[in-house]
Amino acid sequence: MSQREKAFSIIKRLREEGYEAYLAGGCVRDDLLGKPPQDFDIATDAKPETIRTVFPQTLAVGTQFGVILVLLDGEPFEVATFRYDGPYLDGRRPSHVRFASLQEDIFRRDFTINGMMYDPIGDRLIDLVGGKEDLKRRIVRAIGNPDERFQEDRLRMVRAVRFAASLGFSIEENTFRAIEQQAPTTTQIAWERIGEEITRILMEGGAKKGFDLLDASRLLKTLLPEVAAMKGVEQTPDFHPEGDVFTHTLLALDYLTNPTESLAYGCLLHDIAKPLCINKDGNRITFYSHTEKGAEMAVEILKRLKRSRAVWERVAYLVKNHLRHTQAPKMRLSTLKRFLREEGVRELLELTRIDALAANGDLQYYEFCQQKMAELKQEEIRPQPLLGGQDLIAMGLSPGPIFQTILKGIEEAQLEGEIGTKEQAIEWVTQRYKRP
Repeated sequence: MSQREKAFSIIKRLREEGYEAYLAGGCVRDDLLGKPPQDFDIATDAKPETIRTVFPQTLAVGTQFGVILVLLDGEPFEVATFRYDGPYLDGRRPSHVRFASLQEDIFRRDFTINGMMYDPIGDRLIDLVGGKEDLKRRIVRAIGNPDERFQEDRLRMVRAVRFAASLGFSIEENTFRAIEQQAPTTTQIAWERIGEEITRILMEGGAKKGFDLLDASRLLKTLLPEVAAMKGVEQTPDFHPEGDVFTHTLLALDYLTNPTESLAYGCLLHDIAKPLCINKDGNRITFYSHTEKGAEMAVEILKRLKRSRAVWERVAYLVKNHLRHTQAPKMRLSTLKRFLREEGVRELLELTRIDALAANGDLQYYEFCQQKMAELKQEEIRPQPLLGGQDLIAMGLSPGPIFQTILKGIEEAQLEGEIGTKEQAIEWVTQRYKRP
């Protein structure tokens, strides 16, 4: 069975037991937009304990909020009991919940486009909030009073931006005004939740629009002040005819297509230190050391957003090295090969391509590196060692720190194309190192 068929079967089973059950939220929205849903959530008036009785395989992931995962062939489906949320005293979670009616459940949700439900048995759309009309108008609008919705959960402000960016929608005027007014309060919620939303804005499409909206709504200055600080930071027109550092960064984001998380953040943060490193000498503008300082800042920001160590280590590599490719034509062959075999180099080169396209469009260094990667065989870039420590001992050399120097020198000669066999490596050592 497909994921959709499995979801329908859960609804049908709950109906057979005498309960209401509908598809809810994002899957209904995506269906109406003609997009394949990412998942299928189900809302029902059956209580959690009933759901666990009806289905043999379940997981209680949020019983206090009426949420149960039903497993069909190992695939999880979120089944949530209709609920009404009590007061949100901390801007993050309700002080209490109670099970409620379909109508109450719908009116507690965030945005009209996420507040619709669908009855697959009767092929009936349940839309009490005007979600279908807002989809046609291509707007993100809070259900009810937007001030109240955002006071209930501050993260909804960032989610509004994400939906508008990924769907190519605008944010309804009153909803946007409420975000502007409440933007400074977003830091009251967990940074992990904020980080997840920022990541999705970068990766789900429309990243440039997302950051334009974050900026216009005052959320950017609250959540990522280092990025907001790039606004108005001038650059040399010869290299950056597009304008200031912020303009350049947003243009770079516009070139992202199904990026990895590290590439997305690499684009966002590659010039993050320019505001701190700018130096003006007449008409000349320089940003010495902005790559090194930027790598440090990127780690700090990504730690704040609670991203993984693997992500912030790779992003630091990308930021620190995003101009290194410009030296590639001048590199010794061995240095170039070592550069092209680095673990993150393909991602780095993609960042350099995007960086150039968002500036003066000069791709000569990117194309040079790509050409060399195509020309050089893997065994040339990463050759097998010709000698090891035991070979050096067999040659009569005494073990010690000198071994590392010798083996590195052999590899250097290999990469330069000076030697290619074990016999040549032995001769190379014999000529340079005397036996004791």
